[in-house]
Amino acid sequence: MRLSAGTSSRLGASWDGRGTNFALFSANAQKVELCLFDPQGRRELERIELPERTEEVWHGYLNDVSPGQLYGYRVHGPYEPWHGHRFNPNKLLLDPYARRLAGRLVWSDAHFAYRTGSAREDLSYDRRDNARGMPKAVVVDESFNWGRRETSPNVPWEDTIIYEAHVKGLTQKRGDVPPNLRGTYGGLSSPATIEHLKRLGVTTIELLPIHGFVDDRILVEKKLSNYWGYNTLAFFAPEPRYAQDNPLDGFRTTVARLHDAGIEVMLDVVYNHTAEGNHMGPTLSFRGIDNASYYWLKPDNPRFYDDFTGCGSSVNLKHPRVLQMVMDSLRYWVEVCHVDGFRFDLATTLARGPNGFERNSSFFMAIRQDPVLASVKLVAEPWDLGMGGYQVGAYPSQWSEWNDRYRSAMRRYWSGEGSLIGEVSSRMTGSSDLFNHDGRAPRASINHITVHDGFTLQDLFSYNEKHNEANGEDNRDGSSENHSTNCGHEGPTDDPEIVALRRRLRKNQLACLLLARGVPLILAGDEVGNSQNGNNNAYCQDNEIGWTNWDGLGREGEDLIDFISHMTTLRRRFPQIRARNWLDGRRTDGSYGVLWLTPAAEEMKEQDWNFPEGRFLAYVLGPIDPGQPPIFIVLNAAPEAIAFKLPKMPEYKNWQQLLNTADVKQTVADLASGSETKAPPRSVLAFAGSV
Repeated sequence: MRLSAGTSSRLGASWDGRGTNFALFSANAQKVELCLFDPQGRRELERIELPERTEEVWHGYLNDVSPGQLYGYRVHGPYEPWHGHRFNPNKLLLDPYARRLAGRLVWSDAHFAYRTGSAREDLSYDRRDNARGMPKAVVVDESFNWGRRETSPNVPWEDTIIYEAHVKGLTQKRGDVPPNLRGTYGGLSSPATIEHLKRLGVTTIELLPIHGFVDDRILVEKKLSNYWGYNTLAFFAPEPRYAQDNPLDGFRTTVARLHDAGIEVMLDVVYNHTAEGNHMGPTLSFRGIDNASYYWLKPDNPRFYDDFTGCGSSVNLKHPRVLQMVMDSLRYWVEVCHVDGFRFDLATTLARGPNGFERNSSFFMAIRQDPVLASVKLVAEPWDLGMGGYQVGAYPSQWSEWNDRYRSAMRRYWSGEGSLIGEVSSRMTGSSDLFNHDGRAPRASINHITVHDGFTLQDLFSYNEKHNEANGEDNRDGSSENHSTNCGHEGPTDDPEIVALRRRLRKNQLACLLLARGVPLILAGDEVGNSQNGNNNAYCQDNEIGWTNWDGLGREGEDLIDFISHMTTLRRRFPQIRARNWLDGRRTDGSYGVLWLTPAAEEMKEQDWNFPEGRFLAYVLGPIDPGQPPIFIVLNAAPEAIAFKLPKMPEYKNWQQLLNTADVKQTVADLASGSETKAPPRSVLAFAGSV
């Protein structure tokens, strides 16, 4: 027999060497048809009704289907939006477990299950077939020769330095990457890119979303795109636009080469919403397969969606099969693609229950007990846009979190705001006020100044206001609260004093980021003065605005690669910056974890912390083991030089200067313990104790 029952045990299309098993979850469907297409995806060859249903999974086995076969589904059931059901078999649907995509979404009104422009809007019913304009799923052979040498670098959390990058944007304009590899997975692992990452001293590259995604119709009509990729449609398929040929093999080859270089790969993943949007959105996959199961619907009116994400809908991980899909996806990327960790976009949505965020949600519990995910890095963006969505510090001990409190405090501090030394002291030492509970360690705090969303580091000190006009939304999109400063001129300038100040402030932020306890995250391009012309929301700019501009590479005043390399070397040299333990002050035996000092090198008292408009902060991090040196760190955000004394400690006669962000030449000097010197205006200094 060509068609048999097959199995419900593995969802998606699974080729076993002889034939392919197809399995699709739908709790409310009445019939599921598998549609097979020609190699170009233009002609539907046949429709095959899946013969069996087991525990709400429809399944069947075809003994003549092999890798390369294009397919989709048509799902029959009630079209009752008022009850939360939006089945329409006229719409070809993408398999949620698709491992590879063929073709691009070509927009037309046929992708909507209702008659667009009709009086009843989404309550109406559309009979047009959308198959020609739909991407198709492809049956794949998952086998891959990783080679004997390929192993995960397994970088300890305390040694991790993350570099956030966009697959295309990172290499699209790099002249030392072969033209055929620019903007592709292969470009990430080209010799020039690997050399660059190693020179910086980063350990882990975090990629903006590479799950298969589509471009919103409204953006396509504006000749824009969902460049960042936060519009996911396929949670198992690598985005094909970044591949030269086979996306799955291309991505895995890149992972293998990065691993060989000792560099980890993390993925930014978007499980909180899909590309289908709100109740007026298209029917491309989940909505037509089982809308009432996949999405959070309004309890009192399931025609509409509970939107915690700002994207029209929210994926409902309280449903066990939806949770299973997310867990299967995560395991797939670890087991099949060997990725080393994940950053979860709007992670609060994933842990929501009927009453809001649940610290013991089924999602967290599933992650905690999963043996495959136990060894990978898990990072939350710990908020969403729903009620009670801001949850920084509230995630379980297995997790690390983007710490926007660090970003805000350090931006405000270096933009010139005073009376922040108490806040800055906490952010520089791991944010224990947020994370020191339930066995969590300083690595819980992912410290960052800039990420894809917001100003680049160059723009942070070049613009007072956002300039998002190119996005076509009359500059209404993007945050207006940037805590930035243009240093006296909006945008680019040739004024040497402003240029020098901007460079110093960039160095100050990078120095603090790499001296701070916790895990530093650097945005790609910040090392070479990359600018987006003041655009702080370049999500739709797949062009010169969004791509990393490497013109500053090697250019004096722009290139900070050597500076970052120096800072990452310092970070590795001083284990007290990277330690797992939380700091304490003066101990009974005279030792200490941290000493907070006044400019006179006296230990700070309450009144010192409340110094009006205070902008000077100095502290010593004590050695962890005998024989190791302490490190003395000085931050001066004041516009004038401030005199201070080097700490006087019996066991250390001198302090060796390691860092002075105001000194272009980076001179190294030994200063006697107890001697006086000056912190230049707006500068960061560091010294190592020496006997």
